Amino acid sequence: MLIHELTDKECFDALARFGFGRLGCARDNQPYVVPIYFTYHEGHLYTFSTAGQKIEWMRTNPRVCVEVDENTSPVQWLSVVVFGHYEELPDTPEYKSERNLAYEMLQQRVTWWEPATYVAFHHHRGADPLTSVFYRIHIDRVSGHHAVPGPVESATLPAPERATKSEGRLLSLLRRARII
Repeated sequence: MLIHELTDKECFDALARFGFGRLGCARDNQPYVVPIYFTYHEGHLYTFSTAGQKIEWMRTNPRVCVEVDENTSPVQWLSVVVFGHYEELPDTPEYKSERNLAYEMLQQRVTWWEPATYVAFHHHRGADPLTSVFYRIHIDRVSGHHAVPGPVESATLPAPERATKSEGRLLSLLRRARII
């Protein structure tokens, strides 16, 4: 397997393509990692939540990281880590344009609101409606790596492992459907 470091541009392209990752935050020397949907736009990740543990922790300590990855096979994968800081976009006149941008960008992702709605519905039935929190993560720096099969793996792996990404996904779907 050959592992290559990604350029900043390749990392940003991956962030724009993926839209799902894991947010890491910390408080009192305790890390906390949760899945999030996001959208990338001009040096920021925009996302949405309801008030809860991750929002409380990021309000206390705005230093965060986000990890996204794609695992095509054991020898073909991509991973990007974002280091940045949390900024809440409150529903106030001075943040109106930023909230509108966040909402507009998130609308491009079909499921952007689902995790917060699930939490609101299942954990707070009968309580006052939860406050929605739009926020963005200012990207301070990114780091990424991409693995591809090396000469040894290319010569010894079975055909599905050598397949292109789209072929690999198709073969995987066909196997799950028990067509092949």
